[in-house]
Amino acid sequence: MATAYLNGEFLPLGQAKVSVLDRGFLFGDGVYEVIPVYGGYFFRLTLHLQRLEQSLEAVHLQNPLPENQWQKILQELIAYNKGLDQAVYLQVTRGTAVRNHAFPDRVEPTVFAMSNPLEPLSAELRAKGVSAVTREDIRWKCCHIKSIALLANVLLRQEAIDVGAQEAILLHEERLTEGAASNVFIVREGVLATPPKGSFLLSGVTRDLILELAKENGIPCQERVISAQELTQADEIWLTSSTREIVPVTRIDGIQVGNGTPGLLWQQMDRLYQTYKTKVRAGLCES
Repeated sequence: MATAYLNGEFLPLGQAKVSVLDRGFLFGDGVYEVIPVYGGYFFRLTLHLQRLEQSLEAVHLQNPLPENQWQKILQELIAYNKGLDQAVYLQVTRGTAVRNHAFPDRVEPTVFAMSNPLEPLSAELRAKGVSAVTREDIRWKCCHIKSIALLANVLLRQEAIDVGAQEAILLHEERLTEGAASNVFIVREGVLATPPKGSFLLSGVTRDLILELAKENGIPCQERVISAQELTQADEIWLTSSTREIVPVTRIDGIQVGNGTPGLLWQQMDRLYQTYKTKVRAGLCES
C-alpha cells in the first residue's frame, strides 16, 4: 500500500484519517497542489510551493510549514513510494472545529500529502489527440486560488465525459478561460496564444514553462484574450497540466480541429518539453 503523510506522520494511505469536522470535509475550506516527479526529481517544486503560498494567503491561511520543511517531507514521501515517476498531491485545510462558517480561533491546519504513479500520455492519444467540448464557465470568480472546492470542475468534466469527450473547455462571456482541469493554448497562423493570468483561471506551472520554451526557441507566442470564435477556428488547440503535460485537441464540439491530427507546432513543443523532462530526470534543472 502507498505511504501518505498526515499531520507529521508517515503511514499507509488506507490508515490516513481526518475528522468529519475537518473544514475541508465540511466546507471545502482548503487548498492543494499537484507536483510531478521524474526520475526521482521534482518538476519545478519551488514554483509549485510558491503557488501554494499564494493560495494560502488568498484564503487567509498561514502556511503551516517553511519551504525547506515542505521539501524534506515531500522528498521523504517519494522515497517511501519508490517509483521514479510520481504525482505528489498535497493539501492544507483550515483544520477541525465545530461547524461554523466563520473562521475558528486557534485551530491547527490539517496537512496531507500522498503520491501516485505518474503515467505518460498514451501512444494512442499522442497520435490521435483528444476530443473536447465547450461549456459556460460556471465556477466562482477566484479561480486563481487552487481551492479543493472543485465541484463545478467535476460537473463540467463529467458533462464532457458523458458526451464522449475528454475535457470541457470553458468560456466566460464568450471568452476562453481554461479547461475543467487544464490550461488551454491555441495556434492560429503559426502564433501560439493562451489567455492572460487573472482571477478567472489558474496560473499553471506547465503553462508558464511552455511560454518560456516558446520564447527561448523563437516560437511566436502571446498572452491575450481569446474569443469563442477564435477557439473554434484555431489551427491547433492544446490542453496543458502538470500531470498530463501537453495534450492535443483534435475535435471540439464534434468539429475537426485543423486537419484532425496533432499539429506541427504541438509536435515541436512536445519535443522541447520532453527534452526539458530529460534534464529534470538527470537532476540538471533547478527544482
